This record gives sequence, structure tokens and C-alpha cells, in this order.
Amino acid sequence: MADSGTGRLFVVATPLGNLEDITLRALRVLREVRLVACEDTRRTAKLLNAHGIRTATTSYFEHNERWKGERIVETLRRGDDVALVSDAGTPGVSDPGYRLVRQARAEGIPVIPVPGPTAGVAALSVSGLPTDRFLFVGFLPAKPRARRSALEGLQGVAETLVFYESPLRVVATLEDMIAVLGERDAFLCREATKLHEEYVRGPLAELRALLASRPEVKGEIVLVIAGAAEAQPASVEAPEALFARLTAEGRTRREAVKETARILRLPAREVYKLVLGPEK
Repeated sequence: MADSGTGRLFVVATPLGNLEDITLRALRVLREVRLVACEDTRRTAKLLNAHGIRTATTSYFEHNERWKGERIVETLRRGDDVALVSDAGTPGVSDPGYRLVRQARAEGIPVIPVPGPTAGVAALSVSGLPTDRFLFVGFLPAKPRARRSALEGLQGVAETLVFYESPLRVVATLEDMIAVLGERDAFLCREATKLHEEYVRGPLAELRALLASRPEVKGEIVLVIAGAAEAQPASVEAPEALFARLTAEGRTRREAVKETARILRLPAREVYKLVLGPEK
């Protein structure tokens, strides 16, 4: 129990798959709190049972967060400590845990991190792509049009991009990435730390072909994609020269304008005016 008279909310990172990937502190906290709030009580029970922990659990996920969050905060108000966990990794990252944290902080309840695994950072650390600056995107929209629109907003981002994706959509997402971002160096992390873990580095098209060749894709997936600067160094060619070279290689005028705009990271309309003139 906290000295302030309220309980403390511990945000506890749990293993991505391998149950050994948990800190001694996390195990102690999970034993000592009054309640563990988790996405799926059955999945968390496996972790707790593996380490001989008998703490009570309650579900807290996207569809019950409004009313269940109030009950958890009431437990904290009474002076009892609560641990917040997700099914895997760090709570609040691509799950509704941040809302409970926000509610607790609004009431002056201490919120304490117990750090540990995060799938996106784990994948980034072994990708071989630049790690000094990166943008965590998380899940893209499920619908194709919205997904492509989101990717268009990331075209010029120079930082390494980190995505989560469903195995059911990953091939379609890779197709959209190729169409919108262009061919880039990329890294696939599937089922990190689990029995059938898979780590593959290669161009987006290669990763797409690999997964498309399988009857079914299974498991949790992280995609790490080279940023714009890493993917394509800025061209030293002037727009007119680049356009002329592309048309000489057999591209149509429209194709050459589009490719010139992509390489130079300029609006296609601006390239069109530069190389063909506003009157055309």
C-alpha cells in the first residue's frame, strides 16, 4: 500500500512469448499486489501459474475499459495496489492500458512502471536498420484505402518505421507498402521469442513473396521498414534531367513524372510543371 493513502498502479511488462523473459521485480510486484488487471485472464493465468503466483486477476480490455476501469480505480482508492499487464509486452503500447493510467493520474494515484519487453523495440534491436531515431506506428488501418492513406503520410519520414500487423493482413499490407513507399529494405519479426520465432531481413518485395507463398501466415508480426532517407539517397539530378533519363529508358511521360516525384520527394504536380510546362 502506498503512503499517500491510495494504492499504486504498477504498469508491468510481461514476456512476449518465452515465460523466462520477466524480471525478478515484475514477479515480486505480481505477487504482492491485491489485483492484476489483464487483457485475457486465461493468458495471464499461464504466466502466473508458471511462477507460482496466486494473485487474483480481472479482465481489462478495449470493450470493457469504461466500466471496468472505474472498478479498478475504486480498488486503488481503497488503498490496494494493482498491477496492469497486457497479453504480451508493455501495457499501453497498442492497447487501451493508457486510459487506465490517465484516469489514475487524474486522481493523483501513483503510477509506477516495471519495465521489460516491447515487441517493437525487440524487433528493431535485431533488424540491422538504424536505431538512433525511429517512429513507432503500431497497427495501420484494416481497410485498404485508409491503410494506403496512412502510408502516404509516412512517405517522407526519414526515421526507421516500426509497424505491428495481423497475420491475416500482412501480405496485403506489404503490397500497399511497396506501392506507396516504394521498394525499401525491411525486416520481418514473427513470433518473437516463441518456439517458431522467425527473423528475416530483405527488400519489401522479398518479404511479401516469402509470406504469400505460404498456405497460411500465423503469429504476431512486427515489420521494421527503412525510412525515406535510408531507402533512397537524395538524387543529385535536376528534375528535368531525371525526367529525360526515365523517358529515354522507355517510361511514358506520366510514369516518368510520377517516378521523378517519388525519387526527388516532390509533388507530382510540381514536377509536371517543371518538365512539361504549365501550358501543357
